[in-house]
Amino acid sequence: MALSIPDLLRERVARTPDAEAMRYRSGGGWASLTWAELQERVAREAFGLRSLGLRRGDRVALMGRTSIDWIVTDLAVLAAGGATTTIYPNSTAAEVAHVVGDSGSRIAVVETDEHAALMPDVEVLRFGAVPQADGDYAALIGELGPEDLATLIYTSGTTGTPKGVELTHDNWLTTAEAIASLGILREDDLHFLWLPLSHAFGKVLTMAMIAVGAATAVDGSVERIVDNLGELKPTIVAAAPRIFEKIHGRIVAGAREKGGLTEAVFRWADRDHGPATRWLADRLVYRKLRERVGGRIRYFVSGSAPLAGEIAEFFSRAGIMILEGYGLTESSAATFFNRPGMIKIGTVGPPIPGMEVKIADDGEVLLRGPGVMRGYHNRPDATAETLVNGWLHTGDIGELDDAGRLKITDRKKELIKTSGGKYVAPAPIESLLKAASPYISNVIVHGDRRKYCVALVTLDPDTRAGLADAEAEVGRAVAAVNAQLARHETIKRFAVLEEDLSVEDGLLTASLKPRRREIEKRYASVLDGLY
Repeated sequence: MALSIPDLLRERVARTPDAEAMRYRSGGGWASLTWAELQERVAREAFGLRSLGLRRGDRVALMGRTSIDWIVTDLAVLAAGGATTTIYPNSTAAEVAHVVGDSGSRIAVVETDEHAALMPDVEVLRFGAVPQADGDYAALIGELGPEDLATLIYTSGTTGTPKGVELTHDNWLTTAEAIASLGILREDDLHFLWLPLSHAFGKVLTMAMIAVGAATAVDGSVERIVDNLGELKPTIVAAAPRIFEKIHGRIVAGAREKGGLTEAVFRWADRDHGPATRWLADRLVYRKLRERVGGRIRYFVSGSAPLAGEIAEFFSRAGIMILEGYGLTESSAATFFNRPGMIKIGTVGPPIPGMEVKIADDGEVLLRGPGVMRGYHNRPDATAETLVNGWLHTGDIGELDDAGRLKITDRKKELIKTSGGKYVAPAPIESLLKAASPYISNVIVHGDRRKYCVALVTLDPDTRAGLADAEAEVGRAVAAVNAQLARHETIKRFAVLEEDLSVEDGLLTASLKPRRREIEKRYASVLDGLY
């Protein structure tokens, strides 16, 4: 068992030094690094950082989009004995100041001049321009231990001030090795990584690929995701549910806009078929979808928010398996994972090896295992509140089925209690609404201490151009969903907002989850008008 993340990379180099490790954008095409070449770049940057005075335990802030340089610098910081503090590239000046100040980062490595201008009193370097030097690399990484701090990730949080989650080398290693042990990933896989490395989901997948020896193609441009799928033809791709919703929405909206025979064929294909007609539905509709995403996908992986069952079923009919997982930054991201052969849509699967779970009396999901964080940086109060007798209190409400698969039903702090005393879980209703229309992008169900529930709805800018009557379309979706709900859960009124929510306007977290309290505050007058 490796003792640190650089030690894990060293073991990988010893096994498959000349196999492809990373593929990355270079000019108009792609370039590659073998595992041996990747480690050589990491080693030279590690000694370069040491030459700047970086010492064991020092923090280095990284701010930029996902790229090969980000991965190299992150690994180099760890090899040099430091810990990485990650900052999302669209963070505000106040957020940057809080993260850098609270973490005590001494150096910052950034992507752009704008990022550099946001940095408080620290030494600023640029990705791809970190100093290089030589030295005894084996001796350098031999100083590291599994309990050393590896990463500080500040939870974007849908409410409150971000807290720095302390994750050790051992947290990442045990989680990566547990994922590798499932046998889902193979050495000959090509993993396409676009997820932000400033967050735990993308980071743990990178660690897992080192453990398995699979190559990763890296490009953090969200705008190029679809083009990259076609170019790279990857076998493994992970994303937040919003990406799968957008793919589904574009296809459904496209069929509806063409109308006539195209829409009729799509509606016919998009339902369960027996063996006699399944091949025809596949030939007419689903084969085109598989080709659009590269034609070689073995698995999509979904995480960071609940995936609507309708979306999972759509991809399943198309012959593309989505493995939904669940975890928190505080549990090194990957804690539960659906496995082929035992997938149950609507659950996030059983826990990964080494992770224990129990459901508290109030329904809260509690976790214990080697992937659970050391604590919150500089926050003993919050740590004591969240880690109780070794159990991580997730804040999520859930239940386990007979096979040990977890179903998350809502966030503990987001349960709505109407003025009539009825409890409503908003997240499942929001998922149903998004799945009910290809034009709906985001939904916020509101009703705490109110007479009834209402909804704020935004439309997808990629599909709304073909929509003649937004109010009528959303009304149709609301009526369809209301028919599935208990009376006190139904949406009595709704408002369609002019603009979609975004990370840039502060209304979505970096993992594309709505900041519920901020949205309710920003649109308070709209919500009041619905009552």
